[in-house]
Amino acid sequence: MFKSRPGYGLSIFAAALAAAFAVAAIAPASAQERKSIRWATSSVDSYGYKVAASMVKIAEEALGGQYTITVNPYPSTTGAMKAAMDGTAEIGYTADVGMTQLYAGEGGFKDYTPAKAKLVHAWYAYPMESFMATSAKDAGKYRCWGDFSGKPVFYTTAGFMNWLNFQRIYKTLGYQFKHVQIDAKSQSDALQAGTIAGSVAYTTAGRSLAPYWKETEVRMDVKVINPCPEEVAKLKAAGLAVVDVDPKAAFSKDVGVRQIQGVPILFAYNVRPDMPEDVVYKLLSAFYKNRESLAKADPGFTPMAADFIGMQAQGINANPDIPVHAGLARFLKEQKAWNDKWKIAK
Repeated sequence: MFKSRPGYGLSIFAAALAAAFAVAAIAPASAQERKSIRWATSSVDSYGYKVAASMVKIAEEALGGQYTITVNPYPSTTGAMKAAMDGTAEIGYTADVGMTQLYAGEGGFKDYTPAKAKLVHAWYAYPMESFMATSAKDAGKYRCWGDFSGKPVFYTTAGFMNWLNFQRIYKTLGYQFKHVQIDAKSQSDALQAGTIAGSVAYTTAGRSLAPYWKETEVRMDVKVINPCPEEVAKLKAAGLAVVDVDPKAAFSKDVGVRQIQGVPILFAYNVRPDMPEDVVYKLLSAFYKNRESLAKADPGFTPMAADFIGMQAQGINANPDIPVHAGLARFLKEQKAWNDKWKIAK
């Protein structure tokens, strides 16, 4: 009969234990090799968060599994922008109007100095159209946007880009902006109780409503109040666009108008200049390649799918003095769409 040598079993056990520790050490090391990209968006009930969350798989695959991407919601779009600029995120949710205010040092960016660096043009994803709505029972009180001047209105969450958009609109029209901050999920209660006279709504690409607005229209009847012709003329004279939105494409109920009139803004997910050129280029290339499937999954991407390159140019041209990330510049040059008047961020 075979007899083991003294200590032989202990040696085998020790060897097995060492091997187990070696294997266990490999996994964390492998995980640590994956770099982190934190994608800052607005709150979880916003379209900006929904879209970013749906893009993670495409983005991680585009980067060859070298990065782990997490979507981190913030109370406002302005907060998401600052997170990216202060170094607690790498991608920041923003819009053309937000980029304008950032570089002008206005609004939420007055006296603001980023801990890292300002955002630069990186990826423009979809347009949104801001407009005004109120409860059906009170709709007879309002004929134009001017009728809401000085009255308590929820202009979307403070710091959101649609909130900034209506500040820009009211400044142009000479109206008093009296914002009442509420929880977006309590919007229908506030409208029905008369706590707010109206509330700003918005569609993405003339179709998708924000999740909290979908909940509002289920719980109550709302009516859209369009700007009067003289207000439209004044907005257009100031260089702002006024576009038509089919109410049947956005709402499930009648909202009292044949066409909704809104002022559009262009939303983006921009980055600091220190994001590696190759990362931004690969992300853009992947989104471009998947543009048709993205539009099928979410109608908000329809304009981007129809003219991906043109949307990037439109976003840059809204603020042509703001630098363009090197990754976007490389992508546009490859697509023969680079304008030598634009400047590349360093």
